[in-house]
Parts: sequence; structure tokens; C-alpha cells
Amino acid sequence: MATISIDRLVKRWGNVIALDELSLEIADKELLVLLGPSGCGKTTTMRIVAGLEDPTSGEIRIDGIQVNDVPARDRDLAMVFQNYGLYPHMTVAENIGYPLKVRGVARGERDTRVRAAAEKVQLAQLLERRPAQLSGGQRQRVALARAVAIRPGILLLDEPLTALDAALRDRLRGELNRLLRALGITTIYVTHDQSEAMELGDRVVVMRTGMIAQIGTPREIYFSPRNRFVAEFIGAANIVESAVENGYLVLPGGRQPIGDTTNVAAAVAMIRPETIRVTEAGSAPLSGVIDSVSFIGDRQRLVVSGASNGLLTVDAPNTVQAKLGERIGLSIPPDAVRLLPPEN
Repeated sequence: MATISIDRLVKRWGNVIALDELSLEIADKELLVLLGPSGCGKTTTMRIVAGLEDPTSGEIRIDGIQVNDVPARDRDLAMVFQNYGLYPHMTVAENIGYPLKVRGVARGERDTRVRAAAEKVQLAQLLERRPAQLSGGQRQRVALARAVAIRPGILLLDEPLTALDAALRDRLRGELNRLLRALGITTIYVTHDQSEAMELGDRVVVMRTGMIAQIGTPREIYFSPRNRFVAEFIGAANIVESAVENGYLVLPGGRQPIGDTTNVAAAVAMIRPETIRVTEAGSAPLSGVIDSVSFIGDRQRLVVSGASNGLLTVDAPNTVQAKLGERIGLSIPPDAVRLLPPEN
């Protein structure tokens, strides 16, 4: 069991506030992702949990025990960094086993743990190779196996895929997801990549300027953002500034019914591009003219003018015949319109 409790955490460097009263509870075996732009405080949070940074104030508790003054080596955790830090003169087996050797684990036990960790990350056939003989993805798995071999209660991953090229990063996300689920270790994963966060996290913590903008499952974060920052940071979003009247969103291209009227005072609404349906002009509540068409693989992205205050982005199936300058109808399910509170 390994739970983590972060209570009113503050970190300052002079007049710079990196973390501002941040509180967070992480459950046993949960895979929690800290997501946000550079400088939002996500890596600082992880480093304080690891014991590599001291908080200005606030508490860190692991399994209910306050660990603010406990050295990093005694916190029962392991870290994997963006730079894997493998020793080039050592074999894969030696790299995985080195932390165990430092801890004084006997040779027989060490060999057993090394092989078990290597098998978990599918490296058992590469134990005699050196890092230079491995691909980027294999080196990443060596770093993960090295962390797992010490059997930590907590695993901390700081942007472990950032150094890889885009194609390899996409492939390894699924592989890493499978590995982390199989390990069942309480994990904090830091990234600025929304795709990684949405694919990997049990919950996602979206951070902004040292504070938490929203915590939720990937689905909650995506479809029910609490504010404009989260809506725009996670995926594509149409942000429409308009008025709400009697259950309708009033737009230049028509009146759009909405399902959620709890924020009737809101001046901003969010609509995800993939929720908008293209129909014939005149047969839908909204209409507009196609300004651009972009092929993006499994769908096409249309930019439509006249359907909102400015432009509306629509993700349509490739089967839709879309022509520049054509007027089309747009239908949006009422529950796909999310009203957002004013920015604070």
C-alpha cells in the first residue's frame, strides 16, 4: 500500500511562487498524471514528493506518515527521468541491477530481481547488450525496469517519453500504459503532452501557475472542463462568446439549444469540434459557409464562418462532401454545449 497526501504545499524562490497552496490526495495503486504548460509547477510538485526539493510550507504524507524531513532514499520510491541516465559501459542487466547493488542486495537475489524486472518490460533477451545497442524505446524500458527492480511503493515518471521522436512516442504510450497497469504501483506521471495524459491517467491534474485548474478522469476533463483554460488546453475546442436566452445559445448563425443552464450568467460556451454534425443548409438550427477543409487522417476539419462569433471548427467524417464556399447546416446536441464560468 502507498497513498500520498499533499497538504497546502507552497514553494517559493524569492518572489517567485512555484506552488501556491496545492492540496492533492493520491490513492493506492492510482496512476495520477500532472499535466500543464512549462512552468506550471508539475515537476516541482514531483520533486518535493521525491524529497529532491524542500517545500517552503505544507506537508507531504506517504501512507499517513509525514515525510518532509525524510531523505529521498528512505521514501520507498523510484524515479524515471526524461534523460534515462543509463551507464554506457554497463550491460542492460548491470544497469537494472546497479541500484540493488548499491543497497547491498545479495548477488543471487539481485539476479532474480533483474530478470523479473526485465521480463515485465520485455527485455529478457537483451540483458547482455549495452545502451548504445538499444533503440530509444528499449532504453526507456531499461530505465523503467531499473526503477521497478527495487520494488518501490511509489513510482515517479518525469516526462519519460519527451526525448523520443513523435512516431515512437505514440507507439510507446500504449506500451507504457500496459506496463504501468500490470505493475500496480502508485504512480505520479508528469507531462505537458495532453495525449499522454488522456491515455495514461486514472485521473488527470491540470495545473496552471502553481495551482490546480481541475482534477478529474480524462473523460471528465475533456467533456466537462471547469474553465476556459482547461477547455482550450485539452484538445480542440470552440470557445463561443455569446448570450444565453431561455435555454438557447444565441449565435449569429442561429439559436442553439443547450442542455445545461446552470451557468446562465456565463458569457462563454465550449463546443468540441467532433460533436458538431454537418447537415444540409436550412435543415438545422445553425448554418455557415465553409472557409477551409483540412484532411487529418480519420476525419476532415472544417472551418465554418457565420456560425458563431467568428469561426467554428467542425470535425466531420471523410464521407461528408465538403466544398469551399458551400453553405452547410450544423447541428449540435444540446448536451454537447458546455457553459463556462468567467475566468478567475
